[in-house]
Amino acid sequence: MQTAKLKQKTQFTDGICDGIWFNARIAPAGNPLQTISNATIVVRDGVIAWMGSQPEMPAEFANLDIPRHDVAGKWITPGLIDCHTHLVYGGTRADEFALRLAGASYEEIARQGGGIVSTVRATRTADEEMLFQQAARRLQPLLAEGVMTIEIKSGYGLDLETERKMLRVARRLGEHYPVEVVTTFLGAHALPPEYTGRADDYINLVCDVMLPTLHSEGLVDAVDVFCENIGFSLAQSERVFATASQLGLPVKMHADQLSNLGGSQLAARYQALSVDHLEHLSEADIIALKQSGTCAVLLPGAYYFIRETRLPPIALLRQYEIPMAIATDHNPGTSPTTSLLLMLNMACTLFKLTAAEALMGVTGHAARALGKADTHGLLAVGRAADFVMWDVDSLAELAYWSGFNPCSAVVRGGVVQ
Repeated sequence: MQTAKLKQKTQFTDGICDGIWFNARIAPAGNPLQTISNATIVVRDGVIAWMGSQPEMPAEFANLDIPRHDVAGKWITPGLIDCHTHLVYGGTRADEFALRLAGASYEEIARQGGGIVSTVRATRTADEEMLFQQAARRLQPLLAEGVMTIEIKSGYGLDLETERKMLRVARRLGEHYPVEVVTTFLGAHALPPEYTGRADDYINLVCDVMLPTLHSEGLVDAVDVFCENIGFSLAQSERVFATASQLGLPVKMHADQLSNLGGSQLAARYQALSVDHLEHLSEADIIALKQSGTCAVLLPGAYYFIRETRLPPIALLRQYEIPMAIATDHNPGTSPTTSLLLMLNMACTLFKLTAAEALMGVTGHAARALGKADTHGLLAVGRAADFVMWDVDSLAELAYWSGFNPCSAVVRGGVVQ
């Protein structure tokens, strides 16, 4: 995709479009095992009016006097979804990366004032415009790979003013770039320095002040919590979940990354949209997820970057038919990647997912992890004409290549972006 196509949304043609896209190969659900050959998509008012094999197209659509686009045999999938990111923050943590290379663990660095808290300091001092410009720079490579929906978490402010600033920046990204942004409040990400030794008091602030205020300002779509030995306890996490439920907000959880505190089962009791990381997930946890309909989000970038050795229990997740989404987990400390396609490759090579599982993980299952399965992650009549064209012979190439982007075009509401 050319750089010119990544300018801010104000440079795009606004509105919706009619058109017929033909001579395509389509994977409506992102699954390379379920495809339509010699396919056509008819778009009316930015919505898919008909889709199927060209010879089967009804005359009412074949005779329409609207623009026609020859896809020239390229593959079409739903727009990709990055369902777990921390895209808005200040600074980097390259020096901590060097410390880990020298033998320090992620937990040791965090306990010495590094880790999340170091990013908090940088984010608090950055103004909103600086955060916007930095986040936009990180967003653009994801857009170039066909990402059309992205979740962006707060959690590097840990006070009302900075959390608000981060969430405002996330909303601005969705206003200025051709991407739908889902905002998640992650105030319970780490304990800020001014609350050292007073975790319960900080959770009181999160639940009594920060979350209700930011929700009332229209800045929060979902609520997350980091339930971990270096994060927050089960009781503290449940307090956040209870507050979110009272406000009518869906919840999700960073769970079972470094240990198993029972976070996934707590999340399941609150019908969480997703639990994310999951290296220490147990079979009992998986059974709870099955019963609650909660999605598992795998984050191979973090697994790779911190040189984790314990794999998520992929075989058990398959056995219980838990939807497995894949995301970048873009963040400055444990997954500084801006390539969702690379995460497909890592999910296959590190976690041994199939190419089909990986592609479903960034389309239909990722939509489910955001509570958007009814509108996103699937091409179907009546849904928005949001899709990506790929210049590949096989969709397996999307998980095969490293450092090569085969995205040919992104179509949003029937308009080429």
